[in-house]
Amino acid sequence: MSFWQKYVFSVDHKVIGMQYLLTGILMGVIGAYMSYVFRMQLAFPGKEVPFFGLVTAAEYNALITNHGSIMIFWFAMPVLIAAFGNFLIPLMIGADDMVFPRINRLSYQIFLLSAVILIVSFFVPGGGFGGAWTAYPPLSAKAEYNLTPWGSSLWLLAVALEFVAFLLGGINFITTLMNSRAKGMKYLDIPIVLWMIVIASILFMASVGPLIAGAIMLLFDQLIGTGFFDPSRGGDPVLWQHLFWFFGHPEVYVVLLPAMGIVAEVMTTFSRKKLFAYKTVLFTTIATGVLSFFVWAHHQFIAGIDPRMANIFTVTTVLISIPIAEMLFVYIATLYGGSIRFTTAMLFALAFLATFLIGGVTGIFLGASGADIYFHDTYFVIAHFHYTFVPIAVIAVFAGIYYWFPKMFGRFMNETLGKIHFWGTFLPFNTIFLPLFFTGAAGDHRRIFTYANFPQLATPGLQDLRIIATVSVVILICFQFLFFWNFFYSMFRGAKAGKNPWNANTLEWVAPSPPPHGNFDVFPEVYRGPYEFSVPGRAQDFWPQNEKA
Repeated sequence: MSFWQKYVFSVDHKVIGMQYLLTGILMGVIGAYMSYVFRMQLAFPGKEVPFFGLVTAAEYNALITNHGSIMIFWFAMPVLIAAFGNFLIPLMIGADDMVFPRINRLSYQIFLLSAVILIVSFFVPGGGFGGAWTAYPPLSAKAEYNLTPWGSSLWLLAVALEFVAFLLGGINFITTLMNSRAKGMKYLDIPIVLWMIVIASILFMASVGPLIAGAIMLLFDQLIGTGFFDPSRGGDPVLWQHLFWFFGHPEVYVVLLPAMGIVAEVMTTFSRKKLFAYKTVLFTTIATGVLSFFVWAHHQFIAGIDPRMANIFTVTTVLISIPIAEMLFVYIATLYGGSIRFTTAMLFALAFLATFLIGGVTGIFLGASGADIYFHDTYFVIAHFHYTFVPIAVIAVFAGIYYWFPKMFGRFMNETLGKIHFWGTFLPFNTIFLPLFFTGAAGDHRRIFTYANFPQLATPGLQDLRIIATVSVVILICFQFLFFWNFFYSMFRGAKAGKNPWNANTLEWVAPSPPPHGNFDVFPEVYRGPYEFSVPGRAQDFWPQNEKA
């Protein structure tokens, strides 16, 4: 088999998972670089940014727009769902591959095309789209407003293609989990991470349709002069907000659920405890998915919606915090009394719990319509959002990579470097976003190029907090170089790992490390659930799913 067949045009689910992982990480690096540039502009306005130069207002708009777009659509989704979903689903259910391997390959190729189109949009006349990642019209609909005629259309095209890729992938994930499970594996024997990836795929498929229709309507407004969202032509710009957030809020749970699944797998293994209330977690996940379709208008409290409807969406928003809080407390109950090993993966899993709790609690302020009128579009929102999204897209991803790296490459990552990387990520993350709660509460509005034009916000106290946040961004980014060195060095030179280096129970640890094409020498048969740790009377504190009693 040639290099191209094996690594570029492969239909093997593991290779496709790696392609998603590496492409997603590359896009994440680009998104992080953008955040470095615009944070430097905010901390030191008008000064040249090292490795970029002088930031213009138009470039600032393009950077914040594409940072948000990339980190959600081209980093979190491909890594959390597509990379881990592709790698884990067949292995953890004892199958040789996905049900539709060629559709799987097509899904990645369309995703890659969407990423290329987005990058190309920075090099067309006018540069990358600068109308914010929410693309609200009329700013996004008219080139004379956003000043990025090519960039806005290419951004829309890239987003639409990315959605097509994930629709194809979602079909594959659901079909494979339902039809290719190992002999003896019942629904309640399926590892919780797989349930969460598949439920996230269903949520995505059910919510994205209206936004795809809206994207086509917006593209028509941009290119052929229709007026779906243009009030001067009888259109309604708030209609776009409804279409966007009907997808946009379930999207939070599309990325949250796989992250919570990864954390559950890591916590059970390194606390040597059974997942507390497996069925409750599963049914709570389904309930969360249903509720997520009834909260979207809490993003529109100041958009002119009927205040009576705002009250209803305040209630649904508070309601959805209940199942999420329940899951977090279930995870804490899983840890209680456990024999905890503080590996790097476990440290990231614990950090997920601590930081996501802060994000969840601060979200209650924004879910209340009265408080949201004051906090709307301030850095309080930015801080809250990043306290939910960074634990999901970064901290949980690191937990998953450190945990499954031995299975992916047959070698360990260096634990000492991993723990340095953990503290170099966890501490700066908090010193970036904790100060932003205070600047936001003081009235610091987002999407402002320089605060010099707003004397009441250009105070030394607020500027000092902006500088602290920016220096922390630089420190956090520097520590990621340590991760990349550890990742690529360990891939070839790390200590060799056996089949089951963590003494875990799920079926991926039955396969060789790394698994060959087809995954298993002998297809496993399942006799029990995935979390039978520390069972009384057993000599070993783990009990693999495929081991007979």
